[in-house]
Amino acid sequence: MRLTIDHHTIYRFSVPQARLTQMLRLTPEDTHDQTVAGWQLHVDCDARMRPGRDGFGNRITMLYVEGPIEHIEIAVSGEVLTNRSNGVVHGAQEPLPPALFLRSTPLTEPSKALAAFAGDAVAARHDAVERLHALNLAFHERFALDRGKPVSGRSAAEAFAVDTATPRDYAQMFAAGARGLGIPARYVSGYSVACCIGDSPPAPHGWAEAHVDGLGWVAFDPCTGLSADEAYVRVAVALDSAGAAPVAGSRLGEGDEELDVDLHVERASPQD
Repeated sequence: MRLTIDHHTIYRFSVPQARLTQMLRLTPEDTHDQTVAGWQLHVDCDARMRPGRDGFGNRITMLYVEGPIEHIEIAVSGEVLTNRSNGVVHGAQEPLPPALFLRSTPLTEPSKALAAFAGDAVAARHDAVERLHALNLAFHERFALDRGKPVSGRSAAEAFAVDTATPRDYAQMFAAGARGLGIPARYVSGYSVACCIGDSPPAPHGWAEAHVDGLGWVAFDPCTGLSADEAYVRVAVALDSAGAAPVAGSRLGEGDEELDVDLHVERASPQD
């Protein structure tokens, strides 16, 4: 499948800022399952950009801007070719052992209720992949999809206590539940055709991956109840959504900031 992506992030500041430093996780990487046919990253001001990798092996671009600056637009666009893989991740950068992804963070620490729910969801399953599919479907059926803007800093435990979930919430709850079952799991950020359908706000998508012995990392999207397929473009992985955030950083200056996102992900050729 050929997917075209056009993603604009605009920050506006109520007071001109003296300096911006941002880490951009906005560049997908070639794997056996996806090939980046073309990719461009632009900013609308004078800036220094330095490519690199973070601790999880994700491709990053460090962005440095000297002010005064009142607004900045970060734009990425390109085409990615994807293959059908049944959710199994092949040929990705893996600098860390799977066991690291058993570690909880403040955003993925499960509550007792979440842990019990995960245990009940897989109780009748013995095969590892079947258990993960059952967990994925259980979260999908338990919550109604919240198409609004994600609540900043909301943890998996806090999300489990309400009746609706954003894609970010779904993915973090799945990771928390899987780790509680002794299965390494991680948060994934990227793009999906599904995230730009209906009245969903334009934003990068979030899903999860779990590690299965003898098979490797397998992608699950509790937002749909299915495995991530060739309609997804994988960009970054981390222990939680904060570690895989498309844009993260700091600014030197007072005042407030306003964020606008415009994102289009389209299928450029029919599904094989």
